[in-house]
Amino acid sequence: MRIGTGWDIHPLVEDRKLILGGCLIPHDKGEAAHSDGDVLIHAIIDAILGALAKGDIGSHFPDNDSRFKNADSLLLLQQIRKEELDGKCTISNIDCTVILQKPKLRPYIDMIRDNLSQVLNLQLDQISVKAKTAEGMLNEVGTGDAIIAQAVVLLSPISC
Repeated sequence: MRIGTGWDIHPLVEDRKLILGGCLIPHDKGEAAHSDGDVLIHAIIDAILGALAKGDIGSHFPDNDSRFKNADSLLLLQQIRKEELDGKCTISNIDCTVILQKPKLRPYIDMIRDNLSQVLNLQLDQISVKAKTAEGMLNEVGTGDAIIAQAVVLLSPISC
């Protein structure tokens, strides 16, 4: 078995879409980033790569490469699954937490889990996505000006 953790943070700014787990969340702010800024997917990618000792998201999809400008992070996750996992490892489970002051994410959690299930070929009971607020703390996260996601991935070897 291999375990990996991932973490990502982005500022929230006007005139950007808020995308989490490939799901568009209605909000007046979105993640400022080179790609679509999907912190949840970025944390999951880092967790997978960490479990495999294969670097981090920036080493695979550098933010100074124009090919990844406004990239769909679900497609990046799909690429990592195909290149790094298929035929080598299976994901036993994923546990994620998103920390965001607002909006409330409960109405979107099932859609996010479904997106992850489809891209990673997993059952829904293998994917946990939780949402928390910062209770007004954690500086920019508590004021609604940033978003954090963290993920833990457990891999079972086929030959990884």
